[in-house]
Amino acid sequence: MANKPIKPAERLSSVSEYYFSRKLKEVAQLNAEGKDIISLAIGSPDMPPSEKTIEKLCEVAHQPSAHGYQPTMGTPELREAMARFYKRWYDVDLDAKTELLPLIGSKEGILHVTLAFVNPGDEVLVPNPGYPTYTSLSKILGAKIVNYNLREDNGWQPDFDELEQMDLSRVKLMWTNYPNMPTGGNARRETYERLVRFAVDHDLVVVNDNPYSFILNEEHLSILQIPGAKDCCIEFNSMSKSHNMPGWRVGLCATNAEFISWILKVQSNIESGTFRGIQLAAAEAYDNSDEWHREANIETYRRRRQYAEQIMDVLGCTYDKQQVGMFLWGKIPDSIVQVEDLTERVLHEARVFITPGFIFGSNGERYIRISLCAKEEKLEAALRRIKGTLVNTIKKTKE
Repeated sequence: MANKPIKPAERLSSVSEYYFSRKLKEVAQLNAEGKDIISLAIGSPDMPPSEKTIEKLCEVAHQPSAHGYQPTMGTPELREAMARFYKRWYDVDLDAKTELLPLIGSKEGILHVTLAFVNPGDEVLVPNPGYPTYTSLSKILGAKIVNYNLREDNGWQPDFDELEQMDLSRVKLMWTNYPNMPTGGNARRETYERLVRFAVDHDLVVVNDNPYSFILNEEHLSILQIPGAKDCCIEFNSMSKSHNMPGWRVGLCATNAEFISWILKVQSNIESGTFRGIQLAAAEAYDNSDEWHREANIETYRRRRQYAEQIMDVLGCTYDKQQVGMFLWGKIPDSIVQVEDLTERVLHEARVFITPGFIFGSNGERYIRISLCAKEEKLEAALRRIKGTLVNTIKKTKE
């Protein structure tokens, strides 16, 4: 008797492999063939954390008592450091014991918040363009995606008039991300004020993903600065970008005590707290000096941004010089039919990997994204390659 083939869960049919997971396999194969691809696609900081952060990790790792299970709520030292961080940079008061929850990065937060607030069949508002995980995790968990538009002519802010015309009766969560990825649209206090009113008026929860407020940004805004926001909003913040710690997997969730208790109920059934050394080192990093943040988050990326802008210019793309964050988002020339016509040529002819905007939603189909997470010499080499192999053919196409 023939065995029936084993099939995956039906939920997998609603999502595809993450674009970068799939594309990086191709890049790895090209590198194996000696192509030496320069990657300007992923937002993974290439600089180290502060020295005192690394020293604290090593110090704790040598302690025999530091290697046991840790509380899911995190160590008191970490939560207190998170509260200090929010007070120092955002002037937001948070109770370290009840209003903060450490996360193993924002992806974990997206999963746990959705599980805590959304039943299968409920709706979630997801920005277009936006971080693909808002969509994929919601689909895996059985939520219905309702996209809302972000457009360049509106500064990549939500169109509240358009939102008010939508049927919101089944919406439980609204995902927002300011400063915005991929577009670089900056946070605005008036947007946060509108979002809080919108949440109250429609009995939904706004979740603001806020990992980029330090990158090329002099003003640090949080949705929790708005009066009443803590009652109806949740904010994620991550150390991956602002503290050069992407592989450490440390972030936070900040909101009111009741919401935290619901999310903790999910989280405590899925994982335990991270290694004590990482938690205490992260607490140390939250107290980095102003000078460290200025050099790491502003001066370094400002120098790199100059090369990214030149690459955009060579490719004939237009972009907003006021955008912030660790990427440069640019619109492709009208002469190019599809964005992959450009990004695939850049990859295979210039041997530079940049991101096509369509992976972030239909409103990104005419855009590309360049990561600033590469040393200046790499960015300069990428610029030379693109100039040397593509500039003449791009000019001919435009003519």
